Amino acid sequence: MTPFPSLADLPQQLHQPMVRDLAWVLLSPPMLSSTPWPQRHPLSASHWRRAPGALADWLMRLDRDSGALAGWLAQSSVRRLGLYYERLWQFALQAAPGIELLAANLPIRQNGHTLGELDLLLRDEEGEHHLELAVKLYLGPEDRSGELPAHWLGPGSHDRLDVKLDHLSQHQLPLSARGEARAALAELDLAATEAALWIGGYLFYPWPQRCNAPLGANPQHLRGRWLHRRDWPRFLAQSGEGRWQPLPRPAWLAPARLEASELWSSEALQAWFAELTPQANAQLLVRLQAGSQGSWQEAERIFLVSDEWPAQLHEQPDN
Repeated sequence: MTPFPSLADLPQQLHQPMVRDLAWVLLSPPMLSSTPWPQRHPLSASHWRRAPGALADWLMRLDRDSGALAGWLAQSSVRRLGLYYERLWQFALQAAPGIELLAANLPIRQNGHTLGELDLLLRDEEGEHHLELAVKLYLGPEDRSGELPAHWLGPGSHDRLDVKLDHLSQHQLPLSARGEARAALAELDLAATEAALWIGGYLFYPWPQRCNAPLGANPQHLRGRWLHRRDWPRFLAQSGEGRWQPLPRPAWLAPARLEASELWSSEALQAWFAELTPQANAQLLVRLQAGSQGSWQEAERIFLVSDEWPAQLHEQPDN
């Protein structure tokens, strides 16, 4: 499902968080294998696909000197996870051999009213493409089978998998073919484009209950678990070896890698948990295990949610 299966382990070998996130964006599997609109990896026709070692070399050079990537990310003050994901893609596509990035976040307007934006317009050896990007984290139901996408919710309860797919297929992806987009495309010397999507992210399964993956899920999708706050002590007592700690929202993409000096003590974790308010937003925690190079690597991740979740709507946006 990705053009670079041989590089799947590369993100864990990189040190700088933003470069690890970039590698994860480019190399992680899609959440879904069956979608209501064609799915296309943005680098599927780049020269890197034929020479994945060149992509690995580029990422490792960035890991040694990430100044260009840091400068690019600093140009935007928006810290939403979805926009961070898009910015990482834009940086890579500007550097990818064989790819011409024509526009990003191109607004389509009618009579002064913005109908929407086209995430990416690019040209490669296979043609000209309109691509919509999304990174999502969805939690499965604890009281239903899980096959229906409508039962998978974002951590803030504001987002549903079926609603996102409907919005992509009924609004965002057809937008480039509408008459209102003709003038904006003509300015880029484009008459028509092939529209496709790419959705990255994680699916989180309930604990201690179980549910099935949603229909259309990629068998190789990235996954975690979720549990209510009341179940945390029991879950922690049964979890595997390692050290648990929460991750800040900007660090939710690539698997965590921390130095020993960054690890929380068990006392710090207990104090953090005790200070959570009953209405606290969903918290992402990771279990870290000692790696071979002295660093600690993520072994699993969970969402810890309010005991009222999902009935209680939280203020945080979903991605």
